[in-house]
Order: sequence, then C-alpha cells, then structure tokens
Amino acid sequence: MNRVAAALAFVACVVSANLLTAQYGLVFGVVTAGTFTAGLALLVRDWLDEAGGRWWVLAAIAVGAALSAGLTPGWRLALASGVAFTLSELADWAVYRPLRERGWVPAAVASNIAGAVVDSAVFLAIAGFPLWPGIATQSAIKGAVTTLFVCLVVVGREVLRDRFWSEGA
Repeated sequence: MNRVAAALAFVACVVSANLLTAQYGLVFGVVTAGTFTAGLALLVRDWLDEAGGRWWVLAAIAVGAALSAGLTPGWRLALASGVAFTLSELADWAVYRPLRERGWVPAAVASNIAGAVVDSAVFLAIAGFPLWPGIATQSAIKGAVTTLFVCLVVVGREVLRDRFWSEGA
C-alpha cells in the first residue's frame, strides 16, 4: 500500500505542476507556477524508490511523462513537460541510488538538486520561457521545497522516535 500511495502522490505532483503552469504560466516574472509542486515531485520520487524500488519508479516515470504530455495543452508545453519530466526524474534517480548508502538525507538533497537543474533547464528551453534567471530561480525554489520537506521528515522521525522510545521506557 505504501508504494501505491507513493506512486499516486508522485503522479499527482506531476499533473498538478503541469496544470498550474498551463493555467498560470510565469509567476513573479521568472518562475513557472508549477515549480513548487515540481520540486515536491522530485522528493516524492525518492519516497517511491524507497517504498517500491526500481520498477515502481520506472513505471511511475513513464506514467508521469505520458500524463505530462497528454494533459498539458499546447504541443510545445506538452513536449517540454514530458521531456523535462522524464530527464529530470532519471537524473534524480541516477544520483539518488548510489548516494543512498550514505543516508537518506544526503541522497535526497543531492539527487533533488540534480533533478531540479535538469528539469528547469530542459523545460524552460523547450517551452520557450526565458532561461535566465529562470533556471537559477526555479532550481533554487525546487531546492527550497526539497529542503523544507526533508527537514519535516527528519524532525518528524525524531519526534516519533522520541515519543515511542519514551512511551516504551
């Protein structure tokens, strides 16, 4: 069930990022509206890797890419979405897997940064949005989203560990 929830959350992040961008385009002049949920998708992909493994990740990337291209209006935005999503998630995964042995936090942060940069550069270039300062700003926002959620996970684990440890003592 955990892997199904992770897969559904992953696909939901991808779809919402695309729909937000298609609906609102650029916000604050330099970032697409879907940047925030696209950053979360990178971290949720790591969760899916933990919960389901490689085949669940590859299947979810394929579904996410198809939905990205299929649900996004306009051929250019659909192409940008599908290609950027696929390449960024594969880049995230390629960094995450080897680093995972060193711990979840370093693997999640490093892989999400790699995925964010790839996603931002590829999406903006193909979709026709301005590259500068878009790449830096979008990557920074995606990195901030990742950092926020990594911190929440770490704090949540510590709180739960302390709570269960103290109750069992």
